[in-house]
Amino acid sequence: MSVQSRAARLVPVVNMAEEAERKAAQRVGHFQQLVVQAQAKLAELESFREGYQAQWISRGGQGVNGSWLLNYQRFLAQLETAMTQQRQSLTWHQNNLKNARGTWQQAYARVEGLRKLVQRYLDEARRAEDKREQRLLDELSQRLPRQGHI
Repeated sequence: MSVQSRAARLVPVVNMAEEAERKAAQRVGHFQQLVVQAQAKLAELESFREGYQAQWISRGGQGVNGSWLLNYQRFLAQLETAMTQQRQSLTWHQNNLKNARGTWQQAYARVEGLRKLVQRYLDEARRAEDKREQRLLDELSQRLPRQGHI
């Protein structure tokens, strides 16, 4: 079995590993987008809460009735619940991103390892071919002077 044929037989394996690495990288990108979206949604909810609290300060200075205060408290509680849920969603997406990055890093390391192995096989094949050529040249150089003496 030639060393070069070992390298050639690894080409489909390298291609499959590269495809798996590309898919893993795409998943990382997808989860990064989801994290950004979750962060934006949380920031939006926090901004909305700040605006609503500013409205409370403005209205509170003018005096409010009991039903307005009750509605305000209910709405603020719902908003806090939504923010808590969004924080949980953000944490979930961040964990997915972390896991996807780990999977991608493993896939990348596998591809790099396979590429190095193929390169080693190719280098070995080149060295073996160089030795074979050198041996042939040595044999030729040894024969030529003998033929000249005859």
